[in-house]
Amino acid sequence: MLLAALLAFSITIAVTWGSVHIAPSTVWRIAGAQVLQRLGADPAAAHTWSVQQFQIVWMIRMPRVLLAALVGAGLAVVGVVMQAMVRNPLADPYLLGVSSGASVGAVSVLAYGSLAAAGAYALTAGAFAGALAATLVVYALAHVRGRIHATRLILSGVAVGYVLVGITSLITLTSGQRELAAALMTWTLGTLAGTEWGELGLPTLVLAASIAWLLLQARALNALGGGEETAVTLGVNTHDLRRRLFVVVSLLTGTMVAVSGAIGFIGLVIPHMTRMLVGSNHRRVLPVAALGGAIFLVLVDLLARTWLAPTEIPAGVVTSLIGGPFFVWMLVRNTGFGGHAA
Repeated sequence: MLLAALLAFSITIAVTWGSVHIAPSTVWRIAGAQVLQRLGADPAAAHTWSVQQFQIVWMIRMPRVLLAALVGAGLAVVGVVMQAMVRNPLADPYLLGVSSGASVGAVSVLAYGSLAAAGAYALTAGAFAGALAATLVVYALAHVRGRIHATRLILSGVAVGYVLVGITSLITLTSGQRELAAALMTWTLGTLAGTEWGELGLPTLVLAASIAWLLLQARALNALGGGEETAVTLGVNTHDLRRRLFVVVSLLTGTMVAVSGAIGFIGLVIPHMTRMLVGSNHRRVLPVAALGGAIFLVLVDLLARTWLAPTEIPAGVVTSLIGGPFFVWMLVRNTGFGGHAA
């Protein structure tokens, strides 16, 4: 409840602050009026705000802030699952190249119009395919005699990530469209600018379905975190579980990268902080990490668009500035299962 209240507070502050300050009461009156209108009521008589305030709150800031919450929650959940899969607290969709794979798939769709048969969902389909391919490659490279070695996992992820970043840059530079190339370079840094309401539907559905399914697998995830032998002893089919987790992780990552670009380190920072707060039981870790990730990215995006205003910094740049030192700190103090083969 505390985190839910903090998320509501963060959303309020993020919608309120900007080049034009709007009072929190006005923000929620506008939001309430729109909800009532969609429920069939007519709140027109209660309007006390200007057209400019309505445009800023409802058409510009609110969808952007809500998408930040969705993406932050999704990437945090991905981090939790990946760390359980490989028993390594340094696992993260960005560090392991999964986000880069999603970027390659999504950029391919944007640049060349591939997967056009997927219609409005082409970007997500491309990002999902790229994320799944990157996950499988990194996972295969990290295997040593049937086990996942922690050091090899990180090195494989970094290497695959570098290759995929190079492919993304190559596609961008050879697309033959200067405006598109400039937009793609900004997008690959991770940005939530220009979000519209229509972009929120699919991420909301994928996030809700993924968290619901993962909560049903909480016992299996707990067992997997204890090691392969422990999980098998407890009756968990680890190979089948990992295959399903690959799909969920790739779908979540692909969906979030498709709408926000590659925003890194959320899947590293938030799961670690969550386990410090609530322990390692995934029935608690998953929802708390989702709320924590949502709060984190909402505040990061607020900082990104107000820190050097009117210049806007891509959200991915800010998360890298925070996550990079955090990653070094994790490397220095990492103990326990992070240094062993899984």
